[in-house]
Amino acid sequence: MHRLALLIAAILAGGAALAHGTQTHDDGPNLEMVEKAFGRTGDPKKVTRTIRISGHDTMRYSPSKITVRQGETIRFVVANHGKVFHETVLGTMEELKEHAQWMKKHPTMEHDAPYMVHLPPGKKGEMIWQFTEPGEFYFACLIPGHFEAGMKGSIRVIPTAQGD
Repeated sequence: MHRLALLIAAILAGGAALAHGTQTHDDGPNLEMVEKAFGRTGDPKKVTRTIRISGHDTMRYSPSKITVRQGETIRFVVANHGKVFHETVLGTMEELKEHAQWMKKHPTMEHDAPYMVHLPPGKKGEMIWQFTEPGEFYFACLIPGHFEAGMKGSIRVIPTAQGD
């Protein structure tokens, strides 16, 4: 039991707060301030554009490749066009792979953070995220089996030129 408590503490310290399952997030995006390697929680008043992402039971996203500029605050509107539960989680590939492994071991784990949205069939949700660092980042569905089946996409963050 002590190991389980330590493991849960480690997950929480890594940014995954327990609270997902059947939650729909109909009350709007999570506004908790979080800093990650790929950016931070975005301010809804500073959204520079909206990007719509659709998740499908073919285990694919549309679009699967997104390009943003460093510093942009993006409102992601994510729609589950499938008949099964899907989620969309932003992160580095390492973080997503680690989280996917954790989800395989604990498929009923509940979690919530401003860089993820959980969607029952036919529902929509939002994430507002500011991309503060240039590089290649990703989004994926980490429901067991979905990530492995290819339900992932990439976000290329283009550096802001000096003087912009």
